[in-house]
Amino acid sequence: MAPSGDQGTWKALGELSSIGLVLVVATVIGLVGGYYADRLLGTSPWLLLIGLGLGIAAGFVNLFRSVNRADRGLDDTK
Repeated sequence: MAPSGDQGTWKALGELSSIGLVLVVATVIGLVGGYYADRLLGTSPWLLLIGLGLGIAAGFVNLFRSVNRADRGLDDTK
């Protein structure tokens, strides 16, 4: 078990370890959503590109939120 002072460090490490997965999942969800919207509406490739852009943007928003949350957790332990 980690000492009580290191608990914030472990929490921050856990938060930061999921960043890669979140970026990929958000991008894939946007890409797949845009692909199926294109197939449904026949607007190829525009909705695919919009969905890809939105997925990448959502991934980066989650990246910045995770980094800020982890940084606050590390600042609280000092």
